[in-house]
Amino acid sequence: MNEFKFHTVETAPEASKPMLEGAIKQMGCVPGLYAVMAASPETLKAYQELHKLFTETSFNKEELTLVWQTINVEHECTYCVPAHTAIANLMEVDPALTEALRNQQAMPTAKLQALHDFTLAVVRERGNVPEAQLDAFFAAGYGQQQVMEVILGVSQKVISNYVNHLAKTPVDPMFEQFAWSK
Repeated sequence: MNEFKFHTVETAPEASKPMLEGAIKQMGCVPGLYAVMAASPETLKAYQELHKLFTETSFNKEELTLVWQTINVEHECTYCVPAHTAIANLMEVDPALTEALRNQQAMPTAKLQALHDFTLAVVRERGNVPEAQLDAFFAAGYGQQQVMEVILGVSQKVISNYVNHLAKTPVDPMFEQFAWSK
């Protein structure tokens, strides 16, 4: 059986070390996701850059959380759902929204429901979103920019969700209180 290595600053490839050191400065530790991604400095760098770019989109904190958690739950990522629950708490997102996402319940507003439905359609249909679904997204007040931004969010989450599935990344102690399973 293949086992993935979870790197530390000491064991990581040279190009990954500064990113792991940065994580320690920012979060006080190297999260498991970063520890496993460190095997490929390019993957770790791409993930971090996609995360940064996604947080700079037109989406507000609720919409960012909604896109991330919709994808995490759909992909059944038992690492990312707890991690993004903690992130949502730090961002002061309404806990009712976070719980609705974790439990696949209706969103609190029609606009957020449209974003949730569109994000699910992008993931489930691999970008081949039915015209009616796209029309509903636009009718809710979103536009072409947000279509591109959802795709950016999906790109980020595919990297983390798939890495966590393959590596069987254990939930970090700082996220354990938010443990989740489908």
